[in-house]
Amino acid sequence: MKNNKLKLAIDAYQDFPQKGIVFRDVMPILRDPDIFSNLIQEMSSSYVLKNSEAIIAIDARGFIFGAAIALKLCKPLIVARKPGKLPGEIISKSYNLEYGSNSLSIQEKSLSGFQTFFIIDDLLATGGTVKCVEDIVNSKRKKITGLSVVIELKDLNAKSKFNFPVESQVIY
Repeated sequence: MKNNKLKLAIDAYQDFPQKGIVFRDVMPILRDPDIFSNLIQEMSSSYVLKNSEAIIAIDARGFIFGAAIALKLCKPLIVARKPGKLPGEIISKSYNLEYGSNSLSIQEKSLSGFQTFFIIDDLLATGGTVKCVEDIVNSKRKKITGLSVVIELKDLNAKSKFNFPVESQVIY
């Protein structure tokens, strides 16, 4: 669905969350069921995704797309959450992003029983969140097979950080 209709549905906010950042907002996609449905269909068609055992969706907008794709493909969904949001035994890692730092956590038991994971998120900028998830998964001797995002910010060259396929629906 790499077309103008999807790109037109994405809003841009200058200087958010801080000066110098252009925030690409995917929320308008959700207000148009046809665009949202077509996007999920396109993201779900990945050969690499279909051959992964489970999906990892990244907090928070990645949950929207990851849940829809997991349901469509009948795949298990695992969530990577921000600090303090998950109970039980968790694996956490800190990361840097384009305007600060944060950390992500995954419940340890959610990774058991699977070896290969495909990451879903809304946006690929510097790649910090994806690298964080990859490091958590690798720490358990498991593998990330690919990444699918709605938006990629090409000038930040995050794709070069990964040894797995990256699929983007819109590139800025």
